This record gives sequence, structure tokens and C-alpha cells, in this order.
Amino acid sequence: MVVHKKASLSSIKSGVQRISVTIDIYNQGSSSAYDVNLADDNWNSNLFDIVTGNISKSWEKLEIGETVSHSFELQTKTKGLFYGSPAVVTFHVPSKALLQAYSTPILPLDVLAESIQEKKLESRLVGRFGPQVSVISIIVTFVYLIATPSKESKKKR
Repeated sequence: MVVHKKASLSSIKSGVQRISVTIDIYNQGSSSAYDVNLADDNWNSNLFDIVTGNISKSWEKLEIGETVSHSFELQTKTKGLFYGSPAVVTFHVPSKALLQAYSTPILPLDVLAESIQEKKLESRLVGRFGPQVSVISIIVTFVYLIATPSKESKKKR
């Protein structure tokens, strides 16, 4: 089994963010997997509320080469850096007992980070005042070049 977990942050309004989590499971093995159970219960209920979907899912059978996907959405409650743990997939194959697979870990999520707002403000300022700053810079450079005597004219004096 190959299990890939990905999460992305999106801002709904000021002070509220949602995390979209998607987990893809691919049966790379040489036989079908039975009783496939996904559990991603690392989302502390003190820090996150489940908005849509569930943090667990089950499939009766996953054929060789088959891929399934599961998604859910969370809403943040507190600000801070969150380190997510891998999701766990348990399954059976005909010749073996219960097996486990772990998903790839997600990158740390900076929940309700102020840098998002600062970047928006910075891009607004550049968009609003960028042309004026460029024109003023060109005029100042032109005046400096005209007003400053060249080395050749200094030698002639």
C-alpha cells in the first residue's frame, strides 16, 4: 500500500481558516487488500472542528493497482504551528494477518499566521504605489545623471 496525505490551508474570513485534507491510497501490492480501514485521528478536537467528512473511512476490497481517495475539511480553533502525524491504514491480504501502512506526513501548518495578512497588505501597497515609485526613481536618476559632471569635463577644467 502507498498512502499519500496532503493538507492545504484556506482563509474563510479574518480569524477563521479551514484545512482541506485528502488521503490517497494505492494498492501497489501483488494481491487484493480486504477490510481496508483508514484512520487519521491526529486532529485534536481542542484545536480543530470537523466541518465536512470524517477522519476515518473503510473499504471492503481494494483490487491490485486500484486507487481510492478520501477527503475531509476541518476548521481551526487556535493559532499556532501544527505538526500533523501520518494517517494509518490497516488491511488484510489472503495469506497474511493484519497489516498496516502509514501515510506520508504533512508539512507543518502555520494556522492563523499573520504572515498571510502581511503578504496581502504588501502586495496591495506594491500594486497601488509601485508605478509612482518607479516614475520617481527614474526622474531622480535622470536628474542625478544630468547634474553630476562627468570625469571628462573635470579633466578639461
